[in-house]
Amino acid sequence: MNAPAKLGVYALCLAGAFGLAAGVGRIVGPIGTDEAAPAAHSDDAGHEEEAGGHAESAADAEGAEHLPGGLMVSDRGYTFALATDTLAAGEDQQLSFTIDGPDGVVTEFDVEHEQELHLIAVRRDLTGYQHVHPVRAADGTWSTALDLTPGEWKLFADFSTHGEALTLGTGLSVPGDYQPAALPASSTTAEVDGYTVTLDAHLDAGEETELTLSVSRDGVPVTDLEPYLGAYGHLVALRDGDLAYLHVHPEGEPGDGVTPPGPDVSFFATAASAADYRLFFDFQHDGVVRTAEFTIAAEEHP
Repeated sequence: MNAPAKLGVYALCLAGAFGLAAGVGRIVGPIGTDEAAPAAHSDDAGHEEEAGGHAESAADAEGAEHLPGGLMVSDRGYTFALATDTLAAGEDQQLSFTIDGPDGVVTEFDVEHEQELHLIAVRRDLTGYQHVHPVRAADGTWSTALDLTPGEWKLFADFSTHGEALTLGTGLSVPGDYQPAALPASSTTAEVDGYTVTLDAHLDAGEETELTLSVSRDGVPVTDLEPYLGAYGHLVALRDGDLAYLHVHPEGEPGDGVTPPGPDVSFFATAASAADYRLFFDFQHDGVVRTAEFTIAAEEHP
C-alpha cells in the first residue's frame, strides 16, 4: 500500500494558507515493502502538491529558505540519506544514515544544545515519538536504535554544520498491520510516570504565543528540574496532517541567575495557521527524562 499523503506546509513565523485533508496518517491495513524511494529533494514524490503550491520555491535555494523545517529531505545542498528506507517492526531496530553535503558526506557538525545532531522519530499518526542522539562514526555515518511499530514514520534530523542550521525530514516504512491511533483531544493536562504537567497557552495563528508548562508530582510543584540539553525543558511541535516541524527551546537557561529550575518552563512559538498541533515536552527529574504529550488547536486571530 502506498504511504499516506503528507499535506501542507508549516513554518515558524510564516503566515500562509493551510490545506488539511481528512485521513492523513489514518489509513488502516498492511504496510508493504514496495514503497518508492524518496524523491531527490522532497520527502516523497508528491511533495510539490503537498507543499501548498510551493513546488517552484522548493526547487530553488531562495525559496527553500522559506519552507518550514522537516518538509524536505534535501535543502541548501544537504541531504538526509538513509541506508535503507524500510526497517522491521520491533525494539532496538538499527537505523543508519549520513548527512550528505555539497562536498560529500558531512563529518563536521556544530554542537547545538549539547549534541551534534538531534533525531526525532514519530509515526504518521503522531504516536511513537522518540528523541534520540545517534552516534557518528569517523566516516560520517550516524547510527541509533529505534523502537518501531508498523506504519509510515517520519524522521527529522536537526543539526548545524559550519553555522548552517537545518532540519531535514524523510520517510521510513515499517511493514506490518498498521493500526492507526486517533489524534487525542485537546487537553491542558498530561500525566507521565506520576508527574502531572499542565499547559497554559492559547495559540492564535500568525501570532507569537507564550506556552508555559508546569511540572508537579503528587500535587507538589517540582522546583528542582535538572538541565536537559542545556535547558530545563525541550519542546517539539508537529502539525497534524503534514507533520511539519517546529523545534523550540525555553526562555532563559540554567545558571543564568534568572531562570528558576521549575516548576514553570516557558517557550515562545508562532503557529502559522489554524490547525491541531501535537506537542512533545521533554523534561528531566531525578536523573530520568520523561515526555509529556499534548494536543492543542491554533485558532485564527479574530
